[in-house]
Amino acid sequence: MVRETKYYDLLEVSPTASESDLKKAYRKKALRLHPDKGGDPELFKEVTHAYEVLSDPDKRSIYDTRGEAGLSEQGGMGGMDPQDLFSQLFGGGGSSFFGGGGRAQGPRRTKDLVHRVNVSLEDLYKGKTTKLALTRNVICVKCKGKGGKEGAVRSCSTCHGRGVKVTLRQMGPMIQQIQSPCDDCSGTGETINPKDRCTNCKGKKVLPEKKFLEVHIDKGMKGGQTISFRGESDQSPSAEPGDVVIVIEEKAHDKFRRQENNLVIEVEIDLLTALAGGQFAIRHLDDRALLVNIEPGEIIKHGDVKVIRGQGMPSQRHHEPGDLYVKLGIKFPDSLDPSTIPLLEQALPPRAPIETFDKNIVLEEATLDEVDARTSENIRDDPMDEDGEEPRVQCANQ
Repeated sequence: MVRETKYYDLLEVSPTASESDLKKAYRKKALRLHPDKGGDPELFKEVTHAYEVLSDPDKRSIYDTRGEAGLSEQGGMGGMDPQDLFSQLFGGGGSSFFGGGGRAQGPRRTKDLVHRVNVSLEDLYKGKTTKLALTRNVICVKCKGKGGKEGAVRSCSTCHGRGVKVTLRQMGPMIQQIQSPCDDCSGTGETINPKDRCTNCKGKKVLPEKKFLEVHIDKGMKGGQTISFRGESDQSPSAEPGDVVIVIEEKAHDKFRRQENNLVIEVEIDLLTALAGGQFAIRHLDDRALLVNIEPGEIIKHGDVKVIRGQGMPSQRHHEPGDLYVKLGIKFPDSLDPSTIPLLEQALPPRAPIETFDKNIVLEEATLDEVDARTSENIRDDPMDEDGEEPRVQCANQ
């Protein structure tokens, strides 16, 4: 018969839990409570000590029969440092919270506030400074983060300051543990007499505050990059404020496509320009337009890719520009004056000869007719199998 269940409750396991169950439960809770993850350092130490005792068969036997008092009599209340035990299970050496000897080097921090900001390609090309409004918690000035009068805050007697309660439910031969926030302290682990609460923050110790941050988006930044504001996250009386982290989300552009520090754009030119040269303009991402020349005599084919050096995206560090790649498409005229055909026949290479076949093949004349737009689109988008074969057609059962 187990005399005390506190250590089992800390790990949220049954007193009949196996060694494997204990280890699994500890790994789950320790990762969540570790100070480097913004967890409670005191609760982390308690959970680690509970696992150290229960994972030792001799100490567990003493605890099950005589409780913590029995461990004290046997000298078993000490043990290794919580960080050393954590490192043994999870690997790795030191911690930013614990030093080489496992001693704390700094207080825990509140959670970072993460904001995602959609940024246009134009702003990433030119750079931009914008303001971001956010709401964070700040320590109440009136009570200085105490929540009430001096000495009014007490540890919750129901959950013993843990903020959660664990109940056992019998389900046949199994015992299920259910963890839920403590009702008496609303999960805070503390209680304050209503008459002693701070009238400004109502005992919450913090108040919401609206703050504006000036966010500088540098030229050449990319989607996924972050901008951090140290110490601008929520304030707490028991922890240092975390950071506000701005995550850049790059919006898709309707004309340009980005490839690292290069840009890609598709431009359609007329047939005359493609054959005889000419000019076309590209409006860039800033207040400029590029006038592009095609020299007479240079034949542009549909799908040709050209490059304009130094007109791509700037690099973030030195703002050195990449290149602009131009994929050229050719727009054919919708109609042609028959009287100009002799001129085309003079200017263009002769027509390709008609393919010849075996003398047994009979040539029949055929006419090309127009098709509707929907049929034309379906024909162009007809999928192919991975091996390049046409898709198989399966007949429906009649």
